[in-house]
Amino acid sequence: MLRIDQYTEVFVEYLNSKIKEQEPKNLYDPINYILQLGGKRLRPVLTLMATAIFESDYKKALDAALAVEVFHNFSLVHDDIMDDAPLRRGQDTVHEKWDVNTGILSGDAMLINAYQLFENYEGETFRELAKLFSKTAIEVCEGQQYDVDFETRDDVRLPEYLKMIEYKTAVLVGAALKMGAIVAETTKTNCDRIYEFGRDLGIAFQLQDDYLDAFGDPKTFGKQVGGDIIENKKTFLYLTALEKLDPAQSVQLQHLFTISPQDPSEKVETVKQLFIESGASEAIQKEIESYTHRALKVLDELEVKEENKENLREFAQALMYRSV
Repeated sequence: MLRIDQYTEVFVEYLNSKIKEQEPKNLYDPINYILQLGGKRLRPVLTLMATAIFESDYKKALDAALAVEVFHNFSLVHDDIMDDAPLRRGQDTVHEKWDVNTGILSGDAMLINAYQLFENYEGETFRELAKLFSKTAIEVCEGQQYDVDFETRDDVRLPEYLKMIEYKTAVLVGAALKMGAIVAETTKTNCDRIYEFGRDLGIAFQLQDDYLDAFGDPKTFGKQVGGDIIENKKTFLYLTALEKLDPAQSVQLQHLFTISPQDPSEKVETVKQLFIESGASEAIQKEIESYTHRALKVLDELEVKEENKENLREFAQALMYRSV
C-alpha cells in the first residue's frame, strides 16, 4: 500500500486531469475554481485506501473517489451560500466571486457530475455505488437542515446533536470508505464494517473539532478559537454544560448565547470557564474516546490482513491529531 501523501498526490493528479474549460464558462469556471482551492482531500484518499486494503487496485476507485470529492465540494458551495460566508480555504467563496445564482446552479451541476462518475462502473458495482451515494446525499441534506433548525431552537438535546453531526459530517466519511470496498468487490460484511468504522471516526473527529474550537491552540487549530461560542452554536459542549450547571449558571450560559458583543473575548472566556466547571469539557473528551474506541473495535473485525488494518489505524490517529 501507498502512504497517505502518495494517495493524495495520485488523486490530485487525476482530479486535475479532469478539469477542463467548458461552455458556458459561468457554469463550469466556478466548479473548476472550488475543486482547485485545495483542501486535504481526506475523503477521496479514504476511498482509494479502502480499495487497496481489500487487495484490489486502488486506481479502479479513482472515479468513485472523485465523485466523493465533487459531492463534498458541492455541499461546501451551498453551505457557504446559506451561511453567507465570504471565505473558503482563505479565498473568496463561489457566491462572492461570482454571485448567489451562479453558486446555486454550479453546485447543482456538481451534484449531477458526481452521479455521472458512477456510470464508469458496471452492473452490481454501479448499482451499489449509486444506492449508497443517494442515501448519503439525502442524509447530508437532512444533517444540514437539522443544523439550521438548531439555530432557532432552545430545546435541542444531545441525542439530536449527535444525529446532526452524524448526518452532516460522519456519513460521508463512512460512505467514502464503503465505496472503496464496493469497488474492491469485498464481502457485504466488510463493506458494512468499514462504513461503521468511518462513521464512528467521523463523529469522533467532529466532536474533537468542537472541543478544539473552544480549547485548541490557535497556532495549530487552523481556525479562530472560540468561533462556535461567538456564533452561539449549540455544540456538545454547550448542551452538556446546560444540563450539568446549576439553575443560575444555566441561565447565565443561555443568556451569553443570545448576545453578540463587539469584543467577544470576555464572553468566550466566561463560556469556556462554564464548560470546565460543568464538566462538559471532560465529558466531550470521554465521548471522543468512546467513538474512537468503537471505530477501532469495528476495524479489528475486518476480514483483511493485519498490516492493512494498521494503515487505517495510523490514518485514524493522524486524523484525530490533525496531522493529515
